[in-house]
Amino acid sequence: MTRALIIIDVQNDFTEGGALAVDGGAAVAGAISALLAAHPNTYGHIFASRDWHDAEGGNNGHFAVDAEPDFVDTWPAHCVADTTGAEYHAALTLPESTVHILKGQGQPGYSIFEGVDGAGEKFGELLIAAGVTHVDLVGLATDFCVRASGLDALEHGQQVRVFTDLIAGVAPESSEQALAELAHAGAVLATSEVVEQA
Repeated sequence: MTRALIIIDVQNDFTEGGALAVDGGAAVAGAISALLAAHPNTYGHIFASRDWHDAEGGNNGHFAVDAEPDFVDTWPAHCVADTTGAEYHAALTLPESTVHILKGQGQPGYSIFEGVDGAGEKFGELLIAAGVTHVDLVGLATDFCVRASGLDALEHGQQVRVFTDLIAGVAPESSEQALAELAHAGAVLATSEVVEQA
C-alpha cells in the first residue's frame, strides 16, 4: 500500500482576505503544516494543487465576464497565474519533495485530476507511476474542488480518506452535501488523528 497526501488549493484567494475567501481557510493551512511537521515520514508522496487561471478571457466560462457571477458555475476573477492570489497561503509549509499541480489554465479546473505537474504530466498518470493506492484529501474548498477531486480519485480506483478537520467550505449546507456525496461514493470521512495509526 502506498499512501499519498493530496492538498487542494490552499491559496491566498481562497483564504481570508482573498477574492473567494473561505472562512477557516487560513486555519486549514496552518493545520496541514502541523500535520506534516508531526508526521514527516507518513506519506511517500505529497501532491499540492493550485488553481492557475489565465488573466485574459473567461477561462472557458469560469470567470464572470459579461454578467454578475452566480457563484455556482461562474466566479469573480481569482487565482490568476503568477499573482499573489494564486500563491500558497503563507501558513502552508510544504516539504521540498511536494509535487506541485497546476489546474485551470484556461479551463474551470475544479478537480486536481484536471491538472498537470511542471513537466506537463497529468495528475492521474503521476499517481499510477508512483504506485499510489490510497489518498488522504485535505484543503479548500470542501463543496467544490475537494469534492471534485475526491470523486475523481474514487473513479480512478483510489482508496480515499477525507480529513474533515483539514478542510473548509464555501457554505455549510453545500459542504455537508459534498461530504455526504463523497461518503456515498466510497470515501471514508475521518479526522487527521488517524494518521497516528499510519
